[in-house]
Amino acid sequence: MKKTWKIAGINFDHMHMGDLLRQVHEHPAAEIVGLSDTQPGRMQAVISHFSVPAARVFTDFRKCLEQTRPDLVILCPATAEHSKWTELVAPYRTHILVEKPFAATLAQADAMIAAVAATKKQLIINWPLRWYPAHVTAKRLIDDGEIGRVIEVHFYDGNRGPLWHGADKIETAPTAKRKASSWFYKKASGGGSLLDYLGYGTTLGTWFMNGRAPTEVTAVVDQPKGLEVDEHSVVVARYETGLSKFETRWGTFADPWKLQPQPKCGFVVVGTRGTLASYDYEPSVRLQTEGNPAGMDVPVDVLAPEERGPIAHVLHALAHGQKVGGPLSPKISRIGQQIVDSAVLSARLRKTVKLVD
Repeated sequence: MKKTWKIAGINFDHMHMGDLLRQVHEHPAAEIVGLSDTQPGRMQAVISHFSVPAARVFTDFRKCLEQTRPDLVILCPATAEHSKWTELVAPYRTHILVEKPFAATLAQADAMIAAVAATKKQLIINWPLRWYPAHVTAKRLIDDGEIGRVIEVHFYDGNRGPLWHGADKIETAPTAKRKASSWFYKKASGGGSLLDYLGYGTTLGTWFMNGRAPTEVTAVVDQPKGLEVDEHSVVVARYETGLSKFETRWGTFADPWKLQPQPKCGFVVVGTRGTLASYDYEPSVRLQTEGNPAGMDVPVDVLAPEERGPIAHVLHALAHGQKVGGPLSPKISRIGQQIVDSAVLSARLRKTVKLVD
């Protein structure tokens, strides 16, 4: 790339900001031009790790945007504030990458889409599971017709809990005090395993299904005593092809990036002519077909540089004048959000509901 892309990171609520800014720091055509958070201490690790000059650090996001004029802004606010921050940043006419999930509600997601559409820039929703080689390989096998038309998606994913790790998956020790103060455990902030993880499954599931949406949703959640939010959810979605299941869990036996728990974290996809199992971080995808019903292990694809992470992917698309597609696009992510909203409503009413729109 001839251009050096100017990128700012605004709002450090979510620990993934550190991971995303590491990708910016390591990209040969990108530069961290600004950081902003109302709590300076939350930026300190990034400032130190990536040697960000003091002149590029702000507590007022407006000054950050006015003085640095970034091409792309990364937003990592609490889920319930995704819409607020997107609407605050959009008038500065920059592309916006929001770390998962899309939003706390479909109405907020639509407000985000409208705010960025008015500027002719792109709104991009990053789902880290999109970059796992196993899931990229699974999508390629689906598109190649290896299992026929997708008729079921089964998803189970999560980790020990959001307070067991920080940026770059550095382990931390959760305490009762930290849990009490963390936005992850506050209902008003969009906390809970369902809002944190369900969008992964429903959005990538929609990608696997080539954009098809279900007709109705049934959800059950487990909210431990003393907590405002759930730590476990099971969601069943009815499609015209049958039922699919999406399950989220804070409290897995192990974190999947270190050791796969049981049940394994990832996807099982059923098609009209075969099945595949694609698990997080694994080096192969298990494929069954009509020609080989006993199954075989397919090594994961070697991914092109622009397929290995959101920053490289987005900058590649922008450099070539392309729209970012797949799970990162508002079109696919919005269907994922519809299922999430429907699940929230179903769990509250304790009954099956039509897909929310």
